[in-house]
Amino acid sequence: MIVLETRRLLLRRLEPRDAPALLAVFGDPEAMRFSDHGVRDLPWVEGWLAGCLESYRQRGFGPYAVVERESGEVVGYCGLTHHPDLGGRPEVALGYRLARSRWGRGYASEAVAALLAYAIHTLRLRRVVAQIDPHNPASVRVAEKAGMRYERDLLLEGYTHPDRLYVVTAPP
Repeated sequence: MIVLETRRLLLRRLEPRDAPALLAVFGDPEAMRFSDHGVRDLPWVEGWLAGCLESYRQRGFGPYAVVERESGEVVGYCGLTHHPDLGGRPEVALGYRLARSRWGRGYASEAVAALLAYAIHTLRLRRVVAQIDPHNPASVRVAEKAGMRYERDLLLEGYTHPDRLYVVTAPP
């Protein structure tokens, strides 16, 4: 099910058949460099996909496959995840990760801008956050370009260093 379309990308609900394409992202040490959890294996990806499907059922949103229009390939994900306690409060968090072969093309910025507009105007979310490693300047640029602003540092249990919390809010 296609959720969003941009000039170069489609964002659609993830499906179990997307596991190999996502494993290419989650299993890439460079793509996972800023994750405190490191690279992931196929059983983890399959479990993550099951959680995405459950999120669609329970909340009507979740992480989405990023599909390159030109090739039809799944090149990563971009989506929204509900966290019951992110730094002391419930939050809807933006997350994205692309295959290294697609870095530098502006795909992350394109997907994030479309998704945040959808979150605010269609889903009617009042606030969306992004938890970003401060050593990842490319991700910071994507968030800021999409209108997110730095709110505070956040050290979560199990993490080795604080992340930065970026936020966008719906207009009053």
